[in-house]
Amino acid sequence: MPAPYARVAILDMYDSHANQGMRSILEIIDTYSLKYDADIDYDVFNTRGKAEVPGLEYDVYISTGGPGSPLDSEGSLWEERFFNLLNSIMQHNERYPVEKKSVFLICHSFQLFCRHYRLANVSLRKSTSFGVMPMHKTEAGMHEPLFEHLPEPFWAVDSRDYQVTQPNLERIKAMGGKVLCIEKFRPHVPLERAVMAIRFNDAIIGTQFHPEADPYGFLQYLKTEEKKNLIIKQHGLQKYYDTLTHMNDPDKIVITHNTVLPRFLDMTIGASSRVLVF
Repeated sequence: MPAPYARVAILDMYDSHANQGMRSILEIIDTYSLKYDADIDYDVFNTRGKAEVPGLEYDVYISTGGPGSPLDSEGSLWEERFFNLLNSIMQHNERYPVEKKSVFLICHSFQLFCRHYRLANVSLRKSTSFGVMPMHKTEAGMHEPLFEHLPEPFWAVDSRDYQVTQPNLERIKAMGGKVLCIEKFRPHVPLERAVMAIRFNDAIIGTQFHPEADPYGFLQYLKTEEKKNLIIKQHGLQKYYDTLTHMNDPDKIVITHNTVLPRFLDMTIGASSRVLVF
């Protein structure tokens, strides 16, 4: 039996800023490929920095998180090309329902998608949300294949200055989507909870949290003097040490890292179901 084959396009939204996300995404793909003896080719496109976007020759598209505002780029060349690609993917999926292309949108990309298609309100937070945070599943999230093996709530890295709130449920439903999870309920804070994941349709899904984050990369991120000082200034020393403590808990970001994106790849590539058993 020939090895499962797939082409993956990674849209780099980091705008040339140092990050751990790209390393982690590539490691997840490589680990999946080795585990299931799958032949996966991937290419990285510097979308924000050089307005690079792939064509429709790929099977899977992963669009990363990134720094900065998801509002200020409206009308830019790179964003125009980005949404032309997404529109082309959705048109392709309508025309060829048995050969659909899958898309995963992370944080900044998720916010852009919600803003562009008017699916929710995207706005600046009063303060940065940062740390290992609980994600609470909705009823639809309980039945989402990417989340079904995660506890309720499950934990993930949250790192953002912006937020997606006030989802337009009618527009999301018309697209074929459902809200999957929301952020922690804080009854003492008079603010609406942010939407943390949406399945936009059966081929496109996005999260406002970082499913790719792993303990190694997150630790390197936290060790930078700039990030350490920022967390302590905004949230206090105890928050910084609590984040370090949660990082290696096997039931927190470790299980999320090992579940969400690998399961997304498997739903598209299906390599695990094709493994030979002797």
